[in-house]
Amino acid sequence: MRQIVLLKVIPDLPEIKIDRETRRPIIEGVKRKISEVDKRALEAAIRLKEKAGGEVIALSQGGEKTQTALLEALAMGADESYVVYDPELSGLDPNATSLVLKAAVELIGEFDLVLAGEMSLDGMNSQVGPRVAELLDLPQVTYVKELMYEDGGLNAVRDLDYFDEEVKVPFPAVLTVVREINEPRIPGLMQIMKAKKKPQTIWSAKDLCLDPEDINEQSIVRVLDLVAPEVDRKQIIIEAESVEEAAEKLADALLEEGVI
Repeated sequence: MRQIVLLKVIPDLPEIKIDRETRRPIIEGVKRKISEVDKRALEAAIRLKEKAGGEVIALSQGGEKTQTALLEALAMGADESYVVYDPELSGLDPNATSLVLKAAVELIGEFDLVLAGEMSLDGMNSQVGPRVAELLDLPQVTYVKELMYEDGGLNAVRDLDYFDEEVKVPFPAVLTVVREINEPRIPGLMQIMKAKKKPQTIWSAKDLCLDPEDINEQSIVRVLDLVAPEVDRKQIIIEAESVEEAAEKLADALLEEGVI
């Protein structure tokens, strides 16, 4: 079984701080990592490889730090990685990103499955996986929370909020998984050392026969600005001689503010 896993490398969200004056996020210097839900798609692919054999290929489109972040994917068990890195392909929306990934998947060649997280934790748009499936004209199974290899085929359980749906997965197909599907493994020191020796390929837009100008025109969504909400703290200090008195004054203050 040959599997391609779509991975997005994003800033480590808990490390992002907000500039107090501009209220804009401070991204510079923040570590980059694989989006957590995408990492679960990778874990699902590796578990399938352990049962059915084959290979797992990590694929990402991103910036200059993406290749370094994908070393974790190789350490976890991916056999090789491909990164589409081109300065002219930056800031793409899901529509344009899907066009780039579709071209990369086709250049990689024959495959059985394409897997991805249901969404990346920075954009949370849940569009890339389904868009890639449509561009490749493949069946798609979304919101997968269980994936079983049985008798040479796959069964998937989909999380549809109020009920679960069990489906058989044809080949080739595109799957997107939810967080509940598994807990990603933590690679050991030996796996981390071996990861640096695995094949890593970087492609530009030219390698994919893509015109950056055409791709950028396909970015339908434009982010004009990104600021944190303004928070006005009253900084009320409650003074009391006992815990009981402090609790009573706190309750009165909350009632006065209309919080409770």
